[in-house]
Amino acid sequence: MATEARCIAVIPARGGSKGVPGKNLREVGGLPLIVRTVRAAKAASRVGSVYVSTDDAAIAAAAEREGAEVIWRPAEISGDTASSEAALLHVLQVLEGRDIRPERLVFLQCTSPFTSGADIDRCAAALDEPAAMAAFSAKLDHGFYWEVDDRGLAKGVNHDDAQPRKRRQELTPQYRETGSIYVMRVSAFLRAGVRFCGPTVLVPIDAPLVEIDTPEDLAVCEAIASQRGESGAGEVDLTGVEALVMDFDGVLTDDRVIVFDDGREAVVASRADGFGLEGLRKRGLPMLILSKETNPVVSARGRKLQIEVQQAREDKLAYLRGWLASRGIPLQRVAYVGNDINDLACLRAVGFPIAPADARPEVRAVAAYVTSRNGGFGAVREVADMILASSIAVRSNG
Repeated sequence: MATEARCIAVIPARGGSKGVPGKNLREVGGLPLIVRTVRAAKAASRVGSVYVSTDDAAIAAAAEREGAEVIWRPAEISGDTASSEAALLHVLQVLEGRDIRPERLVFLQCTSPFTSGADIDRCAAALDEPAAMAAFSAKLDHGFYWEVDDRGLAKGVNHDDAQPRKRRQELTPQYRETGSIYVMRVSAFLRAGVRFCGPTVLVPIDAPLVEIDTPEDLAVCEAIASQRGESGAGEVDLTGVEALVMDFDGVLTDDRVIVFDDGREAVVASRADGFGLEGLRKRGLPMLILSKETNPVVSARGRKLQIEVQQAREDKLAYLRGWLASRGIPLQRVAYVGNDINDLACLRAVGFPIAPADARPEVRAVAAYVTSRNGGFGAVREVADMILASSIAVRSNG
């Protein structure tokens, strides 16, 4: 069964929030919380499709730009008292109507901004144990906990307060639920209606233990992001780039194709990308569109952009080496923008590997820079602007 059918991710993200108004669109490290969560989901190799349940147009637009599919949430389950489970069940009901019946459901919350694809994969993998019906992320907690007894006096919970104080490492290990990742077998979840729908596996993770419920929580997360060097799409020094090479599908397009009834194909491209590439062409930067596929639309777009096109190149790296050698340009001086598996060899070889925001997880993992925009929606313009802003020494095409 396909990955998309086996495991999906659902991100409930309604527009209203009393504690932090507009919470799901608030930024941490230069990125809205919904964007951070969608990107984490798409970076998980075990997750097929990513769905965002929302009642808010701005959240929907941000989610769709990141490649998630929006499921509009009815008003009756969009209020302050609505449970996350209600949103999850609604998404499953909508998908059932489309004849989509996933086996596993990954439930992610935007309030945990440091979720990673690797941690999602670890939680999803916990259900490989046949007896497990659910899994969740947790973090080891070495704290001393207290409660108040019926006399109003303090009483140790995880330690005997009447005995000499133990060292933290001598306490029985205990874990705090992070609130970031939950995974359920869909069949068990539908029967129980709650996230802990049967025998449950606890998955320890190392992400910062912060959930955003107040402005103070948001400030803490912003401080953590700053300390970790996170700043939106990030920074990359493109000084010294002497050539720009791009895949076509998924880089200069959104990786979709329009098929007419006579078999002709068409794609949608970004004018913004064209303007950016024009600026580089005027600066004399050698550029190449390098595609494994053969399609007249690629040649047509190349002519419009006045950029060389090479198609039907099964071994893209071998051709790239020859193309560069004829121009005296070393691989270390090349910026390559690719989005899929057949770009990996080139990305690993060049000095400036770049991936669009919606590229395959394996591609983003090797990229020195991941654009803030998706392929076909300005990713190439973003790269072109950065090259133009750098103090580049470009070679003449002549």
